[in-house]
Amino acid sequence: MPRPAPNAQRGSRERQLIAQEAARLVRESGIHDLDQARRKAASRLGIHDEALWPRQAQVEEVLREQQRLFDAHAQPAALRQRRESAVQAMQFLQAFQPRLGGAVLAGTADASTPVVLHLHCDDPDAVQRFLHDQRVPAEARTSLLQLAGHASRQPYPRWEFAADGIAFELIVLPEDALRHPPVSSDDGKPLPRATLAQLRQLLAGAQGQSAP
Repeated sequence: MPRPAPNAQRGSRERQLIAQEAARLVRESGIHDLDQARRKAASRLGIHDEALWPRQAQVEEVLREQQRLFDAHAQPAALRQRRESAVQAMQFLQAFQPRLGGAVLAGTADASTPVVLHLHCDDPDAVQRFLHDQRVPAEARTSLLQLAGHASRQPYPRWEFAADGIAFELIVLPEDALRHPPVSSDDGKPLPRATLAQLRQLLAGAQGQSAP
């Protein structure tokens, strides 16, 4: 069998190093965006050639491995708590056709991870008015996302608040994003998202797996 070329070996080694450091940053530094963690890890390691960076999926895989090794007791409980809170929030925000995304859906959320919900409304101020009417104090931010069919990332309103000790991030997208959802910066594929019904099925399945 032919041996891998030296450049291929180097690239594989450096991708693994970045993935390990990025996963550690997510676990220990409160960074929840895998791309941000990957970039910071690459900078720390002095690896500036993006061709040598791992895919976000590889970072997520290494993160799961680290959580199984170091957070096996606390992480599953924190994940379930956030998924249950996401159910309540999605019921509360049902008028905006919410979708769950991020680490809470992926299963890598821990005690510091926010619940990320995508809301859909062609009037972005409607979410602000709703939160105000419901007396939910929220801070305005923006998120850069690329929707399917769009050539580049665009800023979208994001509202942040906390409830019962859990952080929430509500990203307001146009209704067309239900048919043309946000895509990954890695491969252009749609980001995983779940409806309320799908999240309930996920919780029920997890409960069945943990039952004696």
